Formats: sequence, structure tokens, C-alpha cells
Amino acid sequence: MTGRILLAVAGLSAALLLSACSSPQNLQPMPQRSVDVPVSGQGQQVSVIAVDGRDSETLGTRTGSANSTSTISVAAHEIVPRLQSEAERAVSDMGFSPTAAPANDGPALTLTLKKLSYVRGESRPLVDEAHLESVLEAVATNNGETYTGTYTSRRAQTYAVTPDKATNTRMVQDLLTDGLDRAFADPELGQLLAR
Repeated sequence: MTGRILLAVAGLSAALLLSACSSPQNLQPMPQRSVDVPVSGQGQQVSVIAVDGRDSETLGTRTGSANSTSTISVAAHEIVPRLQSEAERAVSDMGFSPTAAPANDGPALTLTLKKLSYVRGESRPLVDEAHLESVLEAVATNNGETYTGTYTSRRAQTYAVTPDKATNTRMVQDLLTDGLDRAFADPELGQLLAR
């Protein structure tokens, strides 16, 4: 009798553990630029727009299987306002005055999240791996001139225990922060906006 109870408890525990591993994770990263930006503005107004240009809000799955229910996603309505805020802060730190108003041939900056992916890498005994990649595109326009910068960040993370939601959020947040740092450290953006 005691053996059956222990077996039932073990079975229930295993089922709960497996269901937790297969449940979707909806991440809410809060990336924040952490580098100084080149100052090139003198208070000019710059139209700033952040856009989600991804094909899907799903980054991938924790199991690596396309049919898995253990999806990892970042919703556009979660990430776009954060990217907008960071783009406005960067433009302000560059010496410009950010605005959401359309540019009408004046200086404008569009920051687009082109890609955000999470792919399970090779499995080795006791260790698994995840490959993360983000691609941000910054397009600066001013008086008919355009500068486009593409900023790719990659991260390979090994782990013995499948990452939980907090760990995955931190990894995606760090990845996006690196992309923001790369984008806004590019002196060409500010130089074109200042012309």
C-alpha cells in the first residue's frame, strides 16, 4: 500500500515537472542602453519611431522541436514601447529633442526589431545549449538622405537545468541591451540626423 502511494506521488511529481517544462513562456524583457552615445545634436527635433518587424512573436521553443508547446515569445505590445523609450532616450542623449510627430523631410529615426530568436543547440551529456540572436535596424533620414545600420547580437548559453522564465527573460534582455548599445554607439546615426 505504501509503495503504491509513493509510486503515485512520484508519478504526479514527474507529471507536474514535465508540464512545467512544456508550458509556454511569455517574456517581458526590459532592455536598457548602457553605453554613452556620441553627441552631435543641438536641440533639433527628431521624429523617433520603434517598430516590431519580426515575422512572429515566438522566438523558438525550449525543447528545440517545432511542434513543442514549450514556446518562448515576446509580444510586440510589450517590447515596442520599451524600444521606443530607449530610442527616445538615446536621441535625447545625442543632443536632439525626440518627438513622435511625423518628420516631413526633417530628421527621423526608425528603430526596427527585425529578428529575435531562441534555438536549442547541441545536447551533450548533462549539458544543453541555447543560441539566441537579435537583429535591430536603425534607419536615420534627413533631407532626402538615409543611413541604415544593422546591429546583430548573438549569445550561446550552456545549461545543465532548463532555463526558467526569469533566466530566459534575463538572457533575452541582455541580448537586446547589447543590440541597443551597438546601434546607438554608431556615430553615423547622429551625424546624419544633425545635417
